[in-house]
Amino acid sequence: MNFTQLVQQRQSCRSFDSTRGVEEEKLAAILNTARLSPSACNAQPYHFSVCRGETARQVAQTTMTMGKNPFAADVPVMLVISEMPYSERAAAGSKTMGNDYRSMDIGIAAAHIILEATNQGLGSCMLGWFDDQKIRTICNLDGAVRLVIAIGYAKESDPLRPKMRKELTELVSQF
Repeated sequence: MNFTQLVQQRQSCRSFDSTRGVEEEKLAAILNTARLSPSACNAQPYHFSVCRGETARQVAQTTMTMGKNPFAADVPVMLVISEMPYSERAAAGSKTMGNDYRSMDIGIAAAHIILEATNQGLGSCMLGWFDDQKIRTICNLDGAVRLVIAIGYAKESDPLRPKMRKELTELVSQF
């Protein structure tokens, strides 16, 4: 599958098959792809916590408050991305330019993760609704939790949905 086909196939999975785990080699490919993603000054200011079994269920519970993300209960792997300190060089650049490179770098790594999950035949969903403090306790983390990515096999009954996106004319200016 070429890159465009991969992007067209990727969607936020909201119907995971709770009977199928994620194979170790597929998870390793996802994590290695994230490791290779670009970051400011190659600082990689993030940490990935791979949660399975009871730990995945505990993390999932933090994403399901107020009726949000009910599908998370069926997810076999919850990948928690937490923020780590900048390298000295990236910190200086961030301060000078007034940019939060850690957030950018985490977003780039997350995009690599979800695209590689799709490449591996897996579903994924990025979750921004979660209890940071509870996940820090569950995963023994010092850094702020910035994103949780649900990874697993989609149920066969979860069809590819049409992509609802803005038109290019709304997103692009040319000078």
